Amino acid sequence: MVDITINDVAERAGVSIRTVSRVLNRSTKVNALTRERVEEAIAALGFRPSARARGLATGRSFLIGMVHNDQNALVLDAVQRGMVHEATRRGYEIVIHPAPASHQGPVENVLDFVGRSRVDGVVVLSPVSTVAGLPEALAAADVPAIALSPTPLTGFAGFLVSNERAGAADVARHLVGLGHRRIALVSGPSSARSAQERRAGFVAALMEAGCGLIGEVEGDYGFASGVAAAERLLTLDPMPTAIFAANDIMAAGVLKAAAARGIAVPQDLSVVGFDGSVLAQMLTPALTTVHRPLGEMAQLATAWLINMIEDMPTETELHRTLTLVPGESSGPAPRG
Repeated sequence: MVDITINDVAERAGVSIRTVSRVLNRSTKVNALTRERVEEAIAALGFRPSARARGLATGRSFLIGMVHNDQNALVLDAVQRGMVHEATRRGYEIVIHPAPASHQGPVENVLDFVGRSRVDGVVVLSPVSTVAGLPEALAAADVPAIALSPTPLTGFAGFLVSNERAGAADVARHLVGLGHRRIALVSGPSSARSAQERRAGFVAALMEAGCGLIGEVEGDYGFASGVAAAERLLTLDPMPTAIFAANDIMAAGVLKAAAARGIAVPQDLSVVGFDGSVLAQMLTPALTTVHRPLGEMAQLATAWLINMIEDMPTETELHRTLTLVPGESSGPAPRG
């Protein structure tokens, strides 16, 4: 197979090599008609520019960092897919870095990663995005950074907020609307901003409806903690008729604990999760959950970041409303 070069693109488009280079590097010095002709030649020939050559020409690495401290593989997969989709389309690659969020030195850890990897910018996931001093440190190091967060943040070049408090409030209203009054909660780790937001929204909406929790156990967002929490909550007398777990994985643990006790879902117990992950549809019964558009948000964050890197106009703040997706795991409260 013959390698296609920038010379081939220039010849097909009838322009100079410099013009092709300008189009590849998104220079504003190329008029729209010429740009379209060059892009058509690139597509027709299947030309893929050398990342090394582009880097030498622009002083950039064409690498973007994805910084996280999330053990939820379902969340990471959705974010990674969204980022890769946009980055590949724009000629960038993704470098993934797991960073500490609550241990000593998270800021230094991220700055060290940025220095070693030579990324042009970073997308920072919660809970790392909520680490004090991190956005200021990245700004001081002249590293463009976009944050994904359950709450608005300051210091980042831009951020996308998923309104998790409102999403959890919708869960409370859903359960109350089904007639449930004996409601329990498997909360996430109290140190996580996302867990704090979900708990606050859920409890506040219950109180507005004249209800309260009859039991609560803190989990760690892992499956085993969901099982353990449900085993404790299901021994309450009277037993809850509904349990909200602060993520889908813990909700799966609740379903397992209920099945082990012969408790029918949703006839005897309604179960609701949070995240809207692919797991929700894999479970039996299919899980009622709050959908977070993580892939869409990650794709948008990546587009924003690349625009910043390339000095193009971009947004700085966006709020996403989450959607309650009813499944088979929630139903009317049992009588009695």
